[in-house]
Amino acid sequence: MPSLPSPLPVPSTGRGLGLILTLGVTQVAGYGCLYYTFAVLARNMTASFGWAPEWTYAGFAASLLAGGVVAPAVGRQVDRRGARLVMTIGSALAGLALLALAEARGGPSYFAAMIALGMISTMVFYDAAFAALTQSRGAGARRSISQLTLIGGFALTIFWPLTTALLAQFDWREIYRFYGLLQLGLCVPLHLLGLPGRVKRAAERGHAASVPALLHADYLEGEARRLAFVLLALAFSLQGFVVSAMSVHLLSILQGLGLSAAVAVGIGAMVGPAQVAGRLAEMLFGASLSPMTTAWVSAAMMPLGFVLLMTGQTTAVLAGLFAIAYGISVGLSSIVRGTVPLQLFGPAGYGAMLGKLSAPGLVVKAAAPLVCAVLIERAGLMPTAGLMVLLSLLATGALFVLARKVS
Repeated sequence: MPSLPSPLPVPSTGRGLGLILTLGVTQVAGYGCLYYTFAVLARNMTASFGWAPEWTYAGFAASLLAGGVVAPAVGRQVDRRGARLVMTIGSALAGLALLALAEARGGPSYFAAMIALGMISTMVFYDAAFAALTQSRGAGARRSISQLTLIGGFALTIFWPLTTALLAQFDWREIYRFYGLLQLGLCVPLHLLGLPGRVKRAAERGHAASVPALLHADYLEGEARRLAFVLLALAFSLQGFVVSAMSVHLLSILQGLGLSAAVAVGIGAMVGPAQVAGRLAEMLFGASLSPMTTAWVSAAMMPLGFVLLMTGQTTAVLAGLFAIAYGISVGLSSIVRGTVPLQLFGPAGYGAMLGKLSAPGLVVKAAAPLVCAVLIERAGLMPTAGLMVLLSLLATGALFVLARKVS
């Protein structure tokens, strides 16, 4: 089998840097408001509604499931209509959905708002942003994707402490109202004014036309393409289960292992800088590595991190080492999700391909918070951590097998 092509270099421009900064800000705000905030507010939301925690997490699961259902269709719209239109509309709808969630007074309105948030998030999260970069820069978008995720890694670091601080002064409803207005006042104009329009697609076609046909022929086709898709979807889904579960339960797990609430928040906040550190290393030194090598090596750091949590009595030092290993793995997995499909399948139909790859993962992620909540309640923390080790090891194995097959 011929070796896979390396992404073509595209000269950096001021416009390109502005695009990355624009998307970086909106990714931090998007993931912070629509995703990470829930972990901090879930307990207060449960108390406010007066129901069992499982109902709160079931709403989050329904949100992720809805996102998985619509992801392929959203990807096709990004390819067809351009990322600017989709992401601008998505930010406006996200703001309205957050405001609706703040007004939810019972089960039907809560689940409706959460499902809407899940569907809308696919319009503004990384897959749409990666497509925006690919539409602007073609097959040479790898470095831009790394730069974007470097900024996006601050979402957890900013929004967990920020939301915790706001919760000391405001009700969870007021916090979601504020975040809804943030989407409307910040992300909508940034997407509308800062992203390239459909005219960029012509530039992309011109760039693609300048590439020798032989090079494009080296992208995976036929049975090799189908096998690569299955292995990638499997790996992304397994990793997605772990990340989804930890995004909701990490703080409670750390506290359950004997750390104070303040220390647990501090350890959790370390995940963000670790993500940034891993992405910075990839941006500076990753050009010499195949994206597939980065994929399986970074994936292997996730089970290593969980093993540290399971080693004897958990201390702040061991928890900190876990946060570093886990954060680096999660940080690099965000890059891998954009760069590996670009290298294996090419820029044509990139948005739709990302949508198809993410759909099964979002469905699996939907079950993770609820499954993890039940497992912690019924079996305890160590069996839960053991499941995280097993799933992340399987994901590493799938990526390793794929790397061997395409090398």
